[in-house]
Amino acid sequence: MEISDIMILAIIVTSLATFLSRFLGAITSEKVSVKSKIFQWFNCVAYSTLAALIGRMIIFPAGVLSDSDLIFRLIVLASCILVFIIFKRNLVMPTILSAFLLAFLNNI
Repeated sequence: MEISDIMILAIIVTSLATFLSRFLGAITSEKVSVKSKIFQWFNCVAYSTLAALIGRMIIFPAGVLSDSDLIFRLIVLASCILVFIIFKRNLVMPTILSAFLLAFLNNI
């Protein structure tokens, strides 16, 4: 098997796994109470997975992000968290700030 075939197979398998879990979640969502322990557990797993991915992206970046220094990425992260809190949990402002601030810091 060539590398392109393996990549296509990996994309198909991961897509099926993602869509299958979403489909099963949509089917069973009416039967699960928002206040149940299982729902809280899934919520914790989702947030921990997201935190791990963001942490990995900041500490061990891939692609273009790896060209920036770790200190710049940490400054952008701290600034965006602060802006997120100041603007009452608005996601738009920190997202815009992160792009401009990282570009600015990398160009000085």
